[in-house]
Amino acid sequence: MARQALVIGLGQFGMSLARALAKNGSEVMAVDIEETHINEVAPYVADAVLMDAMDEEALTGLAPGRRDVCVCAIGDDNRESSIVVTALLKQLGAPQIIARATDDLHARILSLVGADQVINPEKNYGERLAVRLSWHHVVNILPLGGGLVLTEIEAPESFWGRTLAELELPRRFSVTVAAVRKDTDEGMVAGVPDPRAPIRDGDILMLVSKEEHVRELTQRF
Repeated sequence: MARQALVIGLGQFGMSLARALAKNGSEVMAVDIEETHINEVAPYVADAVLMDAMDEEALTGLAPGRRDVCVCAIGDDNRESSIVVTALLKQLGAPQIIARATDDLHARILSLVGADQVINPEKNYGERLAVRLSWHHVVNILPLGGGLVLTEIEAPESFWGRTLAELELPRRFSVTVAAVRKDTDEGMVAGVPDPRAPIRDGDILMLVSKEEHVRELTQRF
């Protein structure tokens, strides 16, 4: 059964999220106060609703308590609305609420009124971009919780032709190679790493480790 998602606020972030959720198989109801945004998203989602989500009666009619996830993606031009809508979603029994924040104070308030998870897309992207620009060979980095990160790195030239068994990355740097993405005729395909297969130019290593350990690895090559 498809996951039921409610996305409120169709700025650049909310619009992208709603379309991506639908593309990945979720049944998405998208909500916005602007008719142009509703018309833009309508071809991609299960339902697009033109309404003010601060209207408690109208929001109740969307049955947020029966959605698997509710996202308050209202933009930074209306922080009051994002706080009120997040609080209403909580009162209406939404089981999982994700809210978009614009700064640390906004994030704290959203958590206090009921958000289960608060995100700041601009801040998060800026931090990831800084890592990519500062660390050698890094394609992407994602926090996993518990102090661990998943880091994608382009195999440096010194790895080419050598196997993971030879490189001994867990012993030398305390990093685990969770998967290797290789360029094939079908495109980039990720698979369980073969410790005996030589690393090739263009391979992407997906590493799980503490941030300081992968930073040390990237600084060495």
